[in-house]
Amino acid sequence: MYHDYENTIKEFDGTALQYLQSQKNTFDSLLLVLDRLPELKDSLSAKNVTLFAPTNQSFQAAIKNLNIERKAQGKSALYLSDCDLAELDTLTTRYILRNARTTDSYAQFADGLNIMSIKYAYPMHVQYNKLNASGFVGGGPQSVIFSDPKGSIFEKYWENANTNAVNIKTKNAIVNILAPLHDYGFNEFVIRVNK
Repeated sequence: MYHDYENTIKEFDGTALQYLQSQKNTFDSLLLVLDRLPELKDSLSAKNVTLFAPTNQSFQAAIKNLNIERKAQGKSALYLSDCDLAELDTLTTRYILRNARTTDSYAQFADGLNIMSIKYAYPMHVQYNKLNASGFVGGGPQSVIFSDPKGSIFEKYWENANTNAVNIKTKNAIVNILAPLHDYGFNEFVIRVNK
């Protein structure tokens, strides 16, 4: 039987920050970083933004890779509570984009769309992807490929992250949750923090 898949927007009665806080054992690392970056934390409560939220696993992978490198160099371990604030700010800002946008805002752009981060006007790339389901082309769940173009027009140099959930509507933002395999910092964390 033919069924047209419809993704209903989940709504959360609170701000983006309150949404993160309500998801126990999922965004603790992101919240720790935001506690160290009050300007970004305030943005998730007061500004209209689109958040691509990395989960705890994304941060764990980045910290593990950092400390493997530091151990090999004879340096002591570092954790999110110790990392350089300027570097955390630079990297975390990339996950918070200007204006609240659902997938409808960029679904019409086959090649995706560059959208600026809330600070530093850093261009991130967002590409809509509707998956197939039960033989119905484009009938499955919605997905977004969220990329850091690294200043290049050539996609082979980009770092990509996939979403696990999209279009979670809060009072001030749209939240998209990144897949746990994403490495926080788009493979720049170790280089930036290991000083």
